[in-house]
Amino acid sequence: MTKFFNAFVFAFRGIGLMIRHDRNFKFHLFALLCVVSLGIYLNIAAADWITIILTSLLVLSLEAINAALEKLCDEITEERKESIRNIKDIAAGAVLISAIGAVAIAGFVFYPYLVACSCT
Repeated sequence: MTKFFNAFVFAFRGIGLMIRHDRNFKFHLFALLCVVSLGIYLNIAAADWITIILTSLLVLSLEAINAALEKLCDEITEERKESIRNIKDIAAGAVLISAIGAVAIAGFVFYPYLVACSCT
């Protein structure tokens, strides 16, 4: 049972490291705060909350994986290698794809609420 609980301790430690030390993760958290605030203000439906939360968690998770891959690559070698650069760029690209998707999804979710809000 101790190993099970330690896994949570280590995972929360990793999240804490991301919050304290990763600029991009902080940016995505700020974006999440803005989206949640807008969702509360517009009183969005439960299904829309699920969409927003899942999308946001995908972006945050990919950002964490990207940061871990970057740190691992830096541990492997300090030498400038094209293969390491490619790995880092591909991981960053995955985050960018998810972030662009998240913005598009947020647009689809919030647009009807914003239109309804401006008409009244």
